[in-house]
Amino acid sequence: MTELTYEKLREAVAGGSVALRSRTDLQPADGPGGKVFPPTYAVNSGNKYALEERQVGDRVVTTVLLDSVASQANRAELSLRLGWEAGELKFPVPFVDFTSPDGEFDDVGKLTVLDAPHRIADAIFRDSLLDGTLFRLSEIGRAITEAQPRNATAMFRHAPTALLFGQWDSTGPKGGLGSKFQRAYVSEIVGHDAVIGKKVGGRMDPLQIVAKSATIYEHQDQGQQWTLNMDEAAKDESGKGKVKPRVKGDEGRPSEIIHGNIAPTIDADAGGITISRAVQTTVVSLAALRKLSFPGHSREAEVAARAAVAALGVAAIAYLHEMDHDLRSRCLLIPEHALRLELVGRDGSAAEGVDISREGAAAILTEAAESTAAMGLAWEADEIKLHPAPKLLKLLRRSRELSARETPGE
Repeated sequence: MTELTYEKLREAVAGGSVALRSRTDLQPADGPGGKVFPPTYAVNSGNKYALEERQVGDRVVTTVLLDSVASQANRAELSLRLGWEAGELKFPVPFVDFTSPDGEFDDVGKLTVLDAPHRIADAIFRDSLLDGTLFRLSEIGRAITEAQPRNATAMFRHAPTALLFGQWDSTGPKGGLGSKFQRAYVSEIVGHDAVIGKKVGGRMDPLQIVAKSATIYEHQDQGQQWTLNMDEAAKDESGKGKVKPRVKGDEGRPSEIIHGNIAPTIDADAGGITISRAVQTTVVSLAALRKLSFPGHSREAEVAARAAVAALGVAAIAYLHEMDHDLRSRCLLIPEHALRLELVGRDGSAAEGVDISREGAAAILTEAAESTAAMGLAWEADEIKLHPAPKLLKLLRRSRELSARETPGE
């Protein structure tokens, strides 16, 4: 296989290929036949997993979703953020800085366009200030609000990852008519030949506290949490002590404060699965990127801009691969081979395999940015740093105060 270069990528974006594709075969970390745990969903279908029948080759296979398109996008965005923070990847990343001298919200830190659920159109950005002006009313904010696929220049200059991962500004001033950019990066991990298992649980209390030994009350002092003394108990509306928590038929038992035995149980709804293999499939649609227009610029500049967005996709694939596939507790998957990347042709011919590495992806992105800048479509070089508006801080503060007052079961 030949190495993917910027020139080759630009040729593909210009019309030589319809997509970039990566397929990775995976196995559980404990080997074939090991059990993994998919994400669970609150449904009443006999289990809590996303199972479906899929046509794989010449047979129908029972598959289970191990990581959704949305979840994979979030992981890819995180990989890009880590590369950006390390200084290896250079592209515009607007962010809202919640740190302050008093440190009240330092635990929130900096929320970037790669963290916000709705990217640059998220309410967190809407309710933050850029140079003292509400973001939507700032020059950059207005330009991004007006951006459309037919004129994507502002989005490209200030938040190019939104062009890769997609965005719909449905809560902006235009409502449902707000700017909508198609998702060009699509990835998921699916397990094949899924067989649902069972999970067991229970707890043996070394103190052997009996379930009906006492009534547990909420303490007046939240720091104390609970008490056996009625005089120390928080009172309900009728003046009686509040049992902890208020669950009919089980109120006030020691088990509610994690004392006592928990009887062994078998969970058949979310007991994990065994699979023959898992497959991660990632596609970057070059056809979707070709729908982006940049009025006032030459055709060569438009191709270069699309190639720069595609380069972000290549970097996302390469960097995400090196983050490993530790999806959640008890769902660590191991690749059976090195990263593979293919250029999918427009004529149905066999896909062309190309080599790509973390370092190679970073080099392609750098060259892509330099090329677009030379053609008058430079990415914003200055830091796009916002600060939360006072009303957003007030809302966050009140939310935390309410959470601190609430107790489990209420």
